Amino acid sequence: MIRFTSPAAASVSMFEKDAKALIRMMGHSGTIPSAIRAEDVATALQCLEAALKAQASQSDDASKQDAEDSAVSSNVRAYPLLELLKAAIAKQKNVMWEQDKAFF
Repeated sequence: MIRFTSPAAASVSMFEKDAKALIRMMGHSGTIPSAIRAEDVATALQCLEAALKAQASQSDDASKQDAEDSAVSSNVRAYPLLELLKAAIAKQKNVMWEQDKAFF
């Protein structure tokens, strides 16, 4: 599990596979632990939203739709992180992520 934290909002935890994918979509290497400085959070949010939009348009293909009906989409998985990033922007705070050892 990976925990995303910011002084601006409640922490968000997600499976490492999903977290690394979202971190890369934000334009980062996927290194854990790491952080985004307050002045760079807006850019990371824009990159993440653009990547999620592109991914959603690719998965709109009808042949894939049946297989994905039972799966949780990346947009749904990313929602708590998107809200955390928006709160960090509003309050001009950093966003950090690290291994969440509390689950194991």
